[in-house]
Amino acid sequence: MPTELTVFAPAKINLTLHVTGRQDDGYHLLDSLVVFAGVGDTITVAPAPDLSLQIDGPEASGLAAGEDNLVLRAARFLAPDRGAAIRLTKRLPVASGIGGGSADAAAALRALSALWDLPLPTPGSTAALGADVPVCLTGQTCRMQGIGDTLLPAQIPAYDILLVNPRVAVPTSAVFKGLANRANAAMAAPPPGDPATFPAWLAAQRNDLAPPAIACAPAIADILDTLNPLGPVHAAMSGSGATCYALFPTGQGAAALDHVRSTHPHWWSAQAAIL
Repeated sequence: MPTELTVFAPAKINLTLHVTGRQDDGYHLLDSLVVFAGVGDTITVAPAPDLSLQIDGPEASGLAAGEDNLVLRAARFLAPDRGAAIRLTKRLPVASGIGGGSADAAAALRALSALWDLPLPTPGSTAALGADVPVCLTGQTCRMQGIGDTLLPAQIPAYDILLVNPRVAVPTSAVFKGLANRANAAMAAPPPGDPATFPAWLAAQRNDLAPPAIACAPAIADILDTLNPLGPVHAAMSGSGATCYALFPTGQGAAALDHVRSTHPHWWSAQAAIL
């Protein structure tokens, strides 16, 4: 048995997010192009007789390690009666629209399956933990449909991605409640990673949650007003906010990050390559 394992939990970014309907049970139907970035949290696990969770890192403040933490729920989902000492090092802002909690849960599943020598659950089976957990367990660029349980492989060109969060909480429930229309057009089929056609395709897509999110948190619009003059391939909000992203040709993301940090040091920001 390994003595300690560390697994990376990359940020999940919705490059697009079309809300196409709502089921009778209240779950919204989505159509989204999802990518992952080389910035994120880490999960470290070690053998222990009981299950425990410790949280550290620069974004740990305000995140409780109680029984309802998604990392512990993922551990119990995998093996209800097994023990492990789990440490979550939090680098992504909490509840920020880039899948931090779901990515942490998926990383915990990977780490604990190796520690406990158990098979990794299928992505679809983990939807019980949350709509974003299946795609985070897949960990690859894909088109996510339905309630997050339909995942289709996709390709995009290589880009740097800049992530910016205004440190303003945006309740997901309030954003969905503010939707003007819950039966919008589905996403057009993404091109197969063609750098010549991808930017125009992406510009023609939407994040249907952006208008109600900006109504809840006008700082999101301030971020986009800061990012767009930097000349990105595309800039938009991810998920239900408040984090926004900007895509840049490979090698150009660092300069954009420097500009954001120098002009808005109170915002959270990071940049990396798309994985």
